[in-house]
Amino acid sequence: MADVLDSPASDRIENVIGPTATFIGELKCDGGVRVDGVFQGSLETMGNVIIGETAKVVADIVGRNVSISGAVKGDIIASGRLEILSTGLLWGDIQVASFLIDEGGVFSGRSEMPAEFEPLLTAGDEEPKKLAEPKDDDAEDSTEA
Repeated sequence: MADVLDSPASDRIENVIGPTATFIGELKCDGGVRVDGVFQGSLETMGNVIIGETAKVVADIVGRNVSISGAVKGDIIASGRLEILSTGLLWGDIQVASFLIDEGGVFSGRSEMPAEFEPLLTAGDEEPKKLAEPKDDDAEDSTEA
């Protein structure tokens, strides 16, 4: 499968939904996809996905690298990188290996990255220690008075 992801065919834009086109349905392919028009449904490719500035997409998207300059409402799974450019709008949850959002870009949703990127926050099974422990002397003094 790694050979397919790295092949030049996945980098080529083989499918284009032009600015005056409307697509409603399910699109599955191996090569890259560019959407400049209206797309509603689901899009799944082994290649890259480019959502142009004039695009309006209501769909779940699965692809290698996804670049958004238009408007997208739906969940995105990218095995590589997700870019939301300065004119891009995304409402939906994402699962990505890498995420970039330009100034002016909009993202509203949950993001998830593969587990191997999660930092180790605890050392062993020990509980975190309190910063200030109460002194036992103060407790004894108050009972004697």
